[in-house]
Amino acid sequence: MTIDEIIGHLTTLDGVLTLRPSPGDGSPEIAWGDSFFYYAPDGEVPARTQPFATIVTKNYPGDDRSQLDRPGSFRLNISVGPEVFREWTGRNPRDAKSVEDDPSARDTVIAHPVYDTVGWLAVVDPGTRTTPTIRDLLRIAYDRARSRTEKRR
Repeated sequence: MTIDEIIGHLTTLDGVLTLRPSPGDGSPEIAWGDSFFYYAPDGEVPARTQPFATIVTKNYPGDDRSQLDRPGSFRLNISVGPEVFREWTGRNPRDAKSVEDDPSARDTVIAHPVYDTVGWLAVVDPGTRTTPTIRDLLRIAYDRARSRTEKRR
């Protein structure tokens, strides 16, 4: 899946707000080129809420093990929660990382290299192998975000 395909898929879901920081919009330079997805039926970024998915196109300080400095690389990050995280990784989010974890593995569902402790999964350079899975995981993350928002109302 390309970045545009992921964004296109997410914009078909009701109430998804997509932020794509760029020069001149007041966002920090480090976020330029990345994408952030919120459940926000009113079109406003929800207060005190993290996105349910993100796309990052570069290494961040302290988060370079996915090797996003490779030409054209990006990582899709998905907040699936502890139960789904456990199903995919075989461990609880707060358990120690496995030495076998490869945060640079391409087209593979992995524990997020930084936010695994809060139930995030990731896919570096998604391709045909992970496309159906990505759609399922994004739906899970979207449903979780929607449910949390509806409970607050």
